[in-house]
Amino acid sequence: MLCVPLLALAFEGRVTDAVNGRPVAGATVTANGMAVTTDADGHYQLQSTTQHVQARAVGYQRTSVTWAGDSSQAPLIRLVPLRPKALYLSVYGAGNPAVRDAALKLLSSTELNALVIDIKGDRGLVPYPSAVAQAAQCGARSLTTVQDMGVLVALLKEQGIYLIARIVAFKDDLLAQAHPEWSVKAADGSLFRDREHFAWIDPFQREAWDYLLDLGAEAAAMGFDEIQYDYVRFPDSRGLLFSQPNTEANRVAAVTGFLQAAHRRLAPYNVFLAADVFGYTAWNNNDTSIGQNLAALSQAVDYLSPMLYPSGFQFGIPGAPDPVRQPYDIVLQTLQHAAARTGIAPLRFRPWLQAFRDYAFDRRPFDADEIRAQIHAAEQAGSDGWMLWNPRNSYSSEGLRQQE
Repeated sequence: MLCVPLLALAFEGRVTDAVNGRPVAGATVTANGMAVTTDADGHYQLQSTTQHVQARAVGYQRTSVTWAGDSSQAPLIRLVPLRPKALYLSVYGAGNPAVRDAALKLLSSTELNALVIDIKGDRGLVPYPSAVAQAAQCGARSLTTVQDMGVLVALLKEQGIYLIARIVAFKDDLLAQAHPEWSVKAADGSLFRDREHFAWIDPFQREAWDYLLDLGAEAAAMGFDEIQYDYVRFPDSRGLLFSQPNTEANRVAAVTGFLQAAHRRLAPYNVFLAADVFGYTAWNNNDTSIGQNLAALSQAVDYLSPMLYPSGFQFGIPGAPDPVRQPYDIVLQTLQHAAARTGIAPLRFRPWLQAFRDYAFDRRPFDADEIRAQIHAAEQAGSDGWMLWNPRNSYSSEGLRQQE
């Protein structure tokens, strides 16, 4: 039988803001895995074998359109503005009905509209029956807290919740033990372990990247709106051995290269890509010795998510020497400084905010005043929403606006 290849159709269209009708410049439009970017008038041109088009843009919900017939004029794509305001659920929290229901109750009664859910947590665990073979091979599937992540995602999407899949990248005790040839080594050649006694994957080891990229693609296929890589960095310890010279240029190239690979892998899914970064990377002129250079990272991801926990700013910042007493200043000034240094729009940032007791200064609880101050600062800086972090997944409505 003679196989006749499908002919590509040439068509064009526009992307606009669903609220004010203005063109959306810089939107990504995808069809058949091919992606183009809209111009200043929101206009795009594509060649594709399908009349199904996906679109997304920073500050908006992603969407898709399908039309019938042989028209070369695609229907107008209208993107709905969105500022995700999220809670974090860990490997354990996502699968605990009481914890999850408490979070959903807050989403239904306050300004919250998003969840960050662990796909691979801090200990390397993958909490659902993943089809990624390496998850089972390295021992990441030793615990199941979510029986069917796809079903959970569908239920949450029905409620209009923006979903972010968090994947802990190079901090992976299980993968490092299963593949010591990929691991970071101590000066004596033994397996390096950090302050929590966890082993790490050497970011230079590209063979190890496939596992992380496969998990990201699986989460995207399940319906997550955004894939967020955490610990996408080198360990912050001295005297370690890697498979390549541990120079700043090499570190930045490795971390940025991984995220560029993730961007390529995730392109067909029309999902956003984000990276978590240290708060001090906004202030340091180097890569903070961990491979995180904001300007370089911004070229590889849609969103940068600096961890702006005041407790983590042990040395303070200019004008804010007492971080836990000045949470508003920490968040506002860091976001403003980061945007000024990189030259990218404030909307490209979505910070992590502190919703847990201080551990570095006076051990004060972070309650309504501190949480509201951080949120207000993020909004004043023009960021694309914010995310609250509590490692125990213990949240309340304190500091949150109630739904109207």
